[in-house]
Amino acid sequence: MDRTDKQQQLSVAKCARQRYNDWIFHDVPSDITIEVSGGTFSLHKFPLVARSGRIRKLVAEHRDSVITRVELLNLPGGAESFELVAKFCYGINFEITSANVAQLCCVSDYLEMNEEFSKGNLASRAEEYLESIVCKNLEMCVEVLQQCENLLPLADELKVVSCCIDAIASKACAEQIASSFSRLEYSNSGRLNMKRQAKSDGDWWIEDLSVLRIDLYQRVITAMKCRGVRPESIGASLVNYAQKELTEKSSLWNPSSQTKVDFNSGSNGHEKLVVETIVSLLPVEKLIVPISFLFGLLRSAVMLDCNSSCRLDLERRIGSQLDIATLDDLLIPSFRHAGDTLFDVDTVHRILVNFSQQDDSEDDLEDASVFESDSPHAPSQTALVKVAKLVDNYLAEIAPDANLTLSKFIVIAEILPTHARTVHDGLYRAIDIYLKSHQGLSELDKKKLCKLIDFQKLSQEAGAHAAQNERLSLQSIVQVLYFEQLRLRNSLCCSYGEDDQKPTHQSWRISSGVLSAAMSPRDNYASLRRENRELKLELARLRMRLNDLEKEHVCMKRDMAKSSSRKFMSSFSKKIGKLSFFAHSSSRGSSSPSMHSHRTDSKVIERTCASTD
Repeated sequence: MDRTDKQQQLSVAKCARQRYNDWIFHDVPSDITIEVSGGTFSLHKFPLVARSGRIRKLVAEHRDSVITRVELLNLPGGAESFELVAKFCYGINFEITSANVAQLCCVSDYLEMNEEFSKGNLASRAEEYLESIVCKNLEMCVEVLQQCENLLPLADELKVVSCCIDAIASKACAEQIASSFSRLEYSNSGRLNMKRQAKSDGDWWIEDLSVLRIDLYQRVITAMKCRGVRPESIGASLVNYAQKELTEKSSLWNPSSQTKVDFNSGSNGHEKLVVETIVSLLPVEKLIVPISFLFGLLRSAVMLDCNSSCRLDLERRIGSQLDIATLDDLLIPSFRHAGDTLFDVDTVHRILVNFSQQDDSEDDLEDASVFESDSPHAPSQTALVKVAKLVDNYLAEIAPDANLTLSKFIVIAEILPTHARTVHDGLYRAIDIYLKSHQGLSELDKKKLCKLIDFQKLSQEAGAHAAQNERLSLQSIVQVLYFEQLRLRNSLCCSYGEDDQKPTHQSWRISSGVLSAAMSPRDNYASLRRENRELKLELARLRMRLNDLEKEHVCMKRDMAKSSSRKFMSSFSKKIGKLSFFAHSSSRGSSSPSMHSHRTDSKVIERTCASTD
């Protein structure tokens, strides 16, 4: 690289000497030779000493001896800038432009070409052009800043950089205000409204700023923020700049590049600096830049091993609007650890933590405008449901990874509150995929996984699949069968919901609280047979109780015939209590049922059971 730079400097010096031969006075022999960046200029002392204080001092130091050669080390702008200086000293006209004004400001300061040595000297001419011409035009300011990239830090010390930056920020802010006023219109009701036009009105400077080096670009954007430029415009500029620096100019995300990226080398220092700088410049408001752009920055930050504050800031911003993300956004590859999971699960976990704890993280901030939005700090139920579906799809995507540990899977699955999932089909699917891909799990580990599923929140299809899924733990299969039975009972109750002639034996059934879809006739018939078997058992228990009561009734009649003492009345009242309990549970309003009535009720129940069987 050093040899190439020297060759370029020599070629520039050669061109400068060729141009110099066109205007130098050949009739007067030169008495001094100036060496600049490998180039030589055969000139005369008097014009140079009259304008340059530095050259005057060098010549004065050699009064006793004749000085014929002067070397100017580290001259700003090199031979090209000195050619302009020589022309100015000789009175040769040339044009000051935005392409050379920064060089003239720096070289005039280096050679001390100010008003102290000559009126209307080069320094004052360059400064006047900068203030009166360049600072009135945004494109010219950008061009001057480009020239200053190779003139730092001298251009910064001379206020050339700050002058252009302030001018750009002021110009952009003024144009946005003018654009906003031009879009105002009065409605029929006399109210002042804003025309609906593209947000890019007044933001034509976005493309111009993308040519700046990252350090100068950062200073320009910071100045724009201070001047009140719209956050939407700042965000659009950041997206445009990142696209050019990280995709078009860099091989980092460019698939057409033939260069293999080595993440462990230091060759990606520029991309790392760009990512960290852009993240620090992001507006604090939400939804200013697309969430896909934030995920792209996060992938780059993980890939380039950016500092932790950069990555944590991105994770917090993403977490505050995770409900609008997609599955592709969450699939962040693991770049550095060969034995790690295919996707970066730890980063996604931190994002989910930020989403779940928005109210805690944002209340601690002093600036109330950070991540401004109309919604409350805590995630709404709608956002929770969307993120829950996203998490379930993410778990299903990473479940086949052989390196994904059970603890990492569980910590992702249970990070959201229980009310976030209204249906557990997605979670069940992800767990089933994990069990299928990790068949060496113990029964205890299977129980840990299956505890995450609320089997009452499974759909009919998922419940039917789970009931026959041998990969689940035994305890989970029992739970599935139990809830499926409750669901079938509930569906039967619903089937009689609109029928006036509802069977009396349906009144004691327990509702599971989960309504299932319509069942097939075959399933209905099987369910009825199971219900009939249970009714037969209940009728058998009723017969046994009826027999006991009949015996007690016979005993009471015998006692009444033998004695009418108070002791008998006490015993009679106790036995009457037993009869009333049965009457309350089986018959309607009869406190002392007769044997004939009990037998009649029993026969009615048996006939009902037989007809349904």
